[in-house]
Amino acid sequence: MSEEKNFGGAGMPDAWQRLWAPHRMEYLKGTNRPLAGNEAVCPFCRIPTLSDEEALIVARGESAYVVMNLYPYNAGHLLVCANRHVADLTELTTQERNEISELTAHAMKTIRKVSSPGGFNLGMNQGAISGAGVAEHIHQHVVPRWAGDANFMPIIGQTKTLPALLSTTRDEIAAAW
Repeated sequence: MSEEKNFGGAGMPDAWQRLWAPHRMEYLKGTNRPLAGNEAVCPFCRIPTLSDEEALIVARGESAYVVMNLYPYNAGHLLVCANRHVADLTELTTQERNEISELTAHAMKTIRKVSSPGGFNLGMNQGAISGAGVAEHIHQHVVPRWAGDANFMPIIGQTKTLPALLSTTRDEIAAAW
C-alpha cells in the first residue's frame, strides 16, 4: 500500500489506507451489462461468439456454457449461462435446466481439484429486484468459499482482494475441466 498521506472526503488527512478497485466502477456504470435505457448487446449473448480465451469461457455445453465472472466475489467465481436469451428459470427447457445443473456440479468438482475451497455459494437471481446484474439473461453463480475469505477487507473496506488474474484462473480451471 502507498506510504502517501490519504485524505478524507473533505480533503483532510486521515489514517485510512485505500486499496482501489476501479474495474468495479465500470460495472456500476453499466459497462458489459444491459440496463434500462442501455442499448448494449447482452454480454451473455455476445460471450459465446468470442474465443474461449478472449471471453474467459471455461467450458461449453450444448445449451449452456461456463465463464469466469468479470466482477468476481471470490477467486474462481464462475457463471453458468444459458446459450439462449431467456430471463427466468421457468422459461428454460428441461434439457437446458438439466445442463445448467450438470455444468454447475462439474464446475464444483473442477474447482475443488484446482483450489480446494471449503464450500460454495450457488445462486440464481431472478429479476432485477432480486439483485440480478443482467436480469434479462439467466445465469447461475458458482462461488468458491474458503475459511476466512470474508475477512475485514470486504466487510470494513468494501474491497475484495483476488490472488490471481482472471485469465490465469480461467486457464487452470479449463485445463482441469
